[in-house]
Amino acid sequence: MRRVLAAVLLGTALLAGAGCTAPEGPASSASGRLPAADMNPTPRDRVANGGTLRWPLPEFPSQWNSGHVNGAKGAVEHVLQGVMPYLMRLDEKAVPRPVPEYLESAALKRTRHGQTVTYRLNPRAQWSDGRPIGYADFRAQAHALSGRDPRYEVSAVTGYQQIQRVERGSDEHVVEVTFAHRYADWRGLFSPLYPAAAYSDPRAFNTAWADRIPVTAGPFRFQGIDRTAKTLTLVRDPAWWGAPAKLDRIVYRAMATSAMPGAFASSEIDLMDVGLDADALERVRRVPGATVRRAGGPDWRNFTLNAAGPVLSDARVRRAVMLGIDRRAIARSDLSGLGVPVQPLGNHFYVGTQAGYQDNSGELGAYDPARARQLLDEAGWRPHGRYRAKAGRTLALRFVVPSGVPISRREGELTRALLERVGVRVDIQAVPADDVFERYVTPGNMDIVPFSWLGTSFPASEMKAVFARPRGGNVQQNYSRIGSAAIDAVIDQAIAEVEPDRVHSLVNRADRLIWRQASVLPLYQRPQIVAVRAGLANVGAGGFLDPVYQDIGFTR
Repeated sequence: MRRVLAAVLLGTALLAGAGCTAPEGPASSASGRLPAADMNPTPRDRVANGGTLRWPLPEFPSQWNSGHVNGAKGAVEHVLQGVMPYLMRLDEKAVPRPVPEYLESAALKRTRHGQTVTYRLNPRAQWSDGRPIGYADFRAQAHALSGRDPRYEVSAVTGYQQIQRVERGSDEHVVEVTFAHRYADWRGLFSPLYPAAAYSDPRAFNTAWADRIPVTAGPFRFQGIDRTAKTLTLVRDPAWWGAPAKLDRIVYRAMATSAMPGAFASSEIDLMDVGLDADALERVRRVPGATVRRAGGPDWRNFTLNAAGPVLSDARVRRAVMLGIDRRAIARSDLSGLGVPVQPLGNHFYVGTQAGYQDNSGELGAYDPARARQLLDEAGWRPHGRYRAKAGRTLALRFVVPSGVPISRREGELTRALLERVGVRVDIQAVPADDVFERYVTPGNMDIVPFSWLGTSFPASEMKAVFARPRGGNVQQNYSRIGSAAIDAVIDQAIAEVEPDRVHSLVNRADRLIWRQASVLPLYQRPQIVAVRAGLANVGAGGFLDPVYQDIGFTR
């Protein structure tokens, strides 16, 4: 499945898998690591019919088209998984498998230089407006996300850019997608799939899914949005052709993460991602009937540096900033009180529990303030009192954080203290959480920003949007706004490779180039710590595991 590569302010992960009824889930596996998923899969006959699940979101998106640059968010993904077609679903080992309600089979045929994928769709699959899901939807999405028409404000083009044509197959339920080149991560495409009307026209693509979800095809359908209350409601769809949803409705409510523990304690919400908040963890532990689930997360925390800014455009300054930040100290601060291992992450593509992971950080992963000072001297930033200066300008960086997210604020304060030691002033700017990406990160209105990338089982293809060179002002998700031909070439090689060991080798080669570029500083792999209401089934800390929304509910 294509897990939307979304930037998340607190690193909130997708909540998947059921929580056991014990007060605490297993802290680690036999290997000493957190388990891949902390879950108690509950059979449907033990899940009650009916009920409302109240699910908090850390922000309230305005764009519900996940293919749009402003729609590639974790909060959007939470909602869409219940209402839109996902052709593939990941298991806890991140292996994508066809979702039978949408896809009967998907067969790959390699040609001399490219490949063709034949999708046989479930004949019962249809959109909420009554139209069957079919060839026209695939064709429109392939065109819109190809990047060939700049009027489409897309978040990523990887994979779709290589599609040569989309054709109707032997009957109306068969779709043939031909790629000009080999693309190993083809299973990550068309998940979610949008109706043709949403993607056939640039204006519809950019605006028709703002503040609404006009067409659905899942166990739930969209009922409405209340912008004042910041809620979005999904209700069971009686036209759904699969096993009916157990819940009557899901009510998503946006709130500051700092407000979630109180809302959970007062039964206003039924689950919450504790994130990295030890105080919140202690509060939810005391809630009667609550259970806490822990798993190794697929997501990773990072500091992204704006390499297009007037100060950080100099690679020597970026490297100095990285060397002046003690990653272990930040990880130790963020993870304090959570009972999880503290280990800096050394890779921009793989997390520590994934096959292929290796630490490529080299000297830039170390805390070396002496070398940082030397680099700043070489770049012409000389000591001038408390901070360094150059041509009458003080060496100062804006560290943008979302309001109401204490951990981001603490990261900013620790970074300010660390960089002050090498003569860099850090100004912390707190902004509304809903505005962080649309008004600050995407337009490059910042110097440093902390957030997490949602994990993916397709790191080469998915992360290309993060590290590919910006072209014509289109940064996609490359918020550091820098890249190189060498990085693009190696990532493209990895995307076209099908041999896993070779893919790992190429991805790690790209990772070493990105470390030398000094644009994104990985901090650590995030644990998943999720509090759930007692009796809530098939939702919890799942790692890579994707939830089956029609099976979520309350036990009998």
